[in-house]
Amino acid sequence: MTHTLTILGSTGSIGQSTLDVVARHPDRYLVHALTGHTRIAELAEQCRRFSPARAIVATTADAQALRRLLDASAQERAIQIDHGPEALCEVAAEADYVMAAIVGAAGLPSAMAAARAGRRVLLANKEALVMAGALFMDAVATAGATLLPIDSEHNAIFQCMPVSTSGALEAADQRVSRVLLTASGGPFRTMPVERMSDVTPAQACAHPNWSMGRKISVDSATMMNKGLEVIEACWLFGITPDRIDVVIHPQSVIHSMVEYVDGSVLAQMGNPDMRTPIAHALAYPERIASGVRPLDLAAVGRLDFEKPDLVRFPCLDLAYHALRSGGGAPAILNAANEIAVGAFLEGRIRFTAIAQVVEQVLENVAAEVPRSLDDVLALDQVARVRAIEVVRVAKGDRSPSQRIAASF
Repeated sequence: MTHTLTILGSTGSIGQSTLDVVARHPDRYLVHALTGHTRIAELAEQCRRFSPARAIVATTADAQALRRLLDASAQERAIQIDHGPEALCEVAAEADYVMAAIVGAAGLPSAMAAARAGRRVLLANKEALVMAGALFMDAVATAGATLLPIDSEHNAIFQCMPVSTSGALEAADQRVSRVLLTASGGPFRTMPVERMSDVTPAQACAHPNWSMGRKISVDSATMMNKGLEVIEACWLFGITPDRIDVVIHPQSVIHSMVEYVDGSVLAQMGNPDMRTPIAHALAYPERIASGVRPLDLAAVGRLDFEKPDLVRFPCLDLAYHALRSGGGAPAILNAANEIAVGAFLEGRIRFTAIAQVVEQVLENVAAEVPRSLDDVLALDQVARVRAIEVVRVAKGDRSPSQRIAASF
């Protein structure tokens, strides 16, 4: 049986890996829509290769540019090209399967649209659950959508959880004592803490194991990414924060573990390649080839584990704090982090200031409980405005008395 597939964020690393898996199984998947933001040349090449029915970009100018590129290539199949957030949500509701891989808060509305349409949602956009966990899970349940996690850690947990009668993702039951969420520790796991304020964007984006986009690479370097994953895991598996432990595992071979009440610990292992969880979610409950090379444990040689250092990685502690605070705190955390990471990548604040910006915003924005998607997006904007102000103060755009910390 052939299933139609929409990839939200097809030009990113997850989108590219998804298309690589899909290309290996042309009899199983038909690409319905591809969406990109500003990487129009890459999107045009994907359109030429996979001939989707629709392509969505950000602006009118981008749509015109894509149309010119496709016209120039004499594309045989007419592709409907649209732009803007409404078109993004529209295509998210059309295909059988939807890969939700748009990075950050920008991916929430379209991921929510897929859930509300009752689709099989392959969730790579962790911010959907960080920002709107209760609302998103309610939409999945109400519409009868199938939710499958793409993050390697959550996909690993899913594979290690007890098998439900329906085969679908369900809450952890009384057989599970805790979840062990593994983390590589990023590029600065052993760097002296006093040197971390001088880290450059290039260093922060040079992940030792994974090939990822710049924003998520920085999140991995600060371990904010792991904090967001803890929040995501709570919603996905109906588990409380005290039953989730983060474990540093530098080799990134064990992607996560589930401990049972009898003392058994199940681990999902594999080479660090996102095509593994993508192939798993695309074919579930079947298995298909992903193109990932076999794991050679003898070549790996050793598997190391250690506790995370919260002095080195304060963002992880901030994420746990936001999770326990509840309400809109996780959405505030995410918004502040996106602004802070952007400022760091642009050279406007130091690496160590990312956590300081997030902490200031969490302390100064009221974490009211969002009752709707509009509430979530409004809170996100309030937190972003506050984070921008914090960054400006840190850079000295205000009077000296208003500056927050010289270390910024």
